[in-house]
Amino acid sequence: MLTDRAKEIINGADAKMQSAVKFLEEDLRNYRVGKANPAVFNGVNVNYYGTPTPLQQVSSITTPDARTLAIQPWEKSLIGAIEKAILDANIGMTPSNNGEIIRCVVPALTEDRRKELIKKARAAGENAKVVVRNSRRDAVETLKKAQKNEGMSEDIEKEAEAEVQKITDRNVKTVDDIVAAKEKEIMTV
Repeated sequence: MLTDRAKEIINGADAKMQSAVKFLEEDLRNYRVGKANPAVFNGVNVNYYGTPTPLQQVSSITTPDARTLAIQPWEKSLIGAIEKAILDANIGMTPSNNGEIIRCVVPALTEDRRKELIKKARAAGENAKVVVRNSRRDAVETLKKAQKNEGMSEDIEKEAEAEVQKITDRNVKTVDDIVAAKEKEIMTV
């Protein structure tokens, strides 16, 4: 039976690991893989009356079809600033407007770009696994200190270590699954 202190250490490690997995998911969502996804504009800031403002806060972004993104500014005067912001963001899209709406056609990915994205996704996955493993290491060190300094029994410490390892294995598998799914999405033409 785990003590409250052991559970606290395990839960802390689990929370850190899950935040690494969530960060990976968010990061991979921003990859442009040949399909229209409004998330590609997450890093685009528009000069809105002298203040850099996220594109999502000055317009609505829709996907009329699988390869097109439509940006409807809330103020027509922002069309030029939005076009400039998209070009400056260097996301590989050229905006065009009709005076009302800005359209960005998502170009098809080349084979080289696909390989580059896969390499980048794998690197992001490895970084997430490093965070997961570091969380495990920190939890195990904290458990050993608790056994030594706080009087936690060796059995409880070993049981808690085993639980931390299970959580680590689960999170590493989740990272592998997320990266594999993204690779499959990138390679789908």
